Amino acid sequence: MVGVGGSIPLAPTISAFSSARACWHSELVPEARIPATQSVSQAQLGAATLAMLYLAAVTAVGPLVAQPSGALGPLDDGRVTYFIAPPDDAQSRPGDVELATWALEAWQRAANGRLSFEPAASEGEALVRVYWAAAAGGQYGEMRALAVDGRRGAAVFIRPDTSALGDDIARRAGLDALFRDTIVYLTCLHELGHALGLVHTDDFADVMYFFGFGGDIPEFFDRYRRELRNRNDIRAVSGLSAADHAQLRALYRHPTGLVADPN
Repeated sequence: MVGVGGSIPLAPTISAFSSARACWHSELVPEARIPATQSVSQAQLGAATLAMLYLAAVTAVGPLVAQPSGALGPLDDGRVTYFIAPPDDAQSRPGDVELATWALEAWQRAANGRLSFEPAASEGEALVRVYWAAAAGGQYGEMRALAVDGRRGAAVFIRPDTSALGDDIARRAGLDALFRDTIVYLTCLHELGHALGLVHTDDFADVMYFFGFGGDIPEFFDRYRRELRNRNDIRAVSGLSAADHAQLRALYRHPTGLVADPN
């Protein structure tokens, strides 16, 4: 099964979300061949397969949460190579690449020397890859685990079209560019958290909070927006909670990206 950039998707699952059409991520159709230059919505998916996945999602009893499969790697001295796709026609903007980069920087600072993100020489060599995808069913983004040269990597898809995220979100994002950038930045932060191996939480204070638990989703973004005076503040205000930091530390206790044997 060929996935993004020729890598092999690992442990695919499906997420179903029950509230406010708001969902952080789901992993879709591992059998689909998705060229690196295409968004998820452009993949050639069979109608029968899509119908089956939709039925599974809407009839599920409670949310089926797609969870990552452990830390990235193994890593060489905590080094993580990455690729961020240029903006395309999926409502992404030139500045969105900067937002994704700032999200990587936030996780690097949180790792406190255990991780170092570096641009890959090519897309195919990147352990972590960020793509921009078209709107789909109220999703904000998704993450897919990848096997990259025998290592656990990840492809992250961000859906920056805020007009498809419900009337309240769309209205606020249309009136306030910083609110729109807040959504894209926090989505990058959340999905890159999954790429690193972090799982969903039920604490509204965490960037890894799962929207399926409900709550005031516009306020989730608005509380971060209130910390900003201008766009450059996003680079300084991480948006990560103490629990987000703790999850990361538990996964990356050593620069290798492997959790040490307690024995």
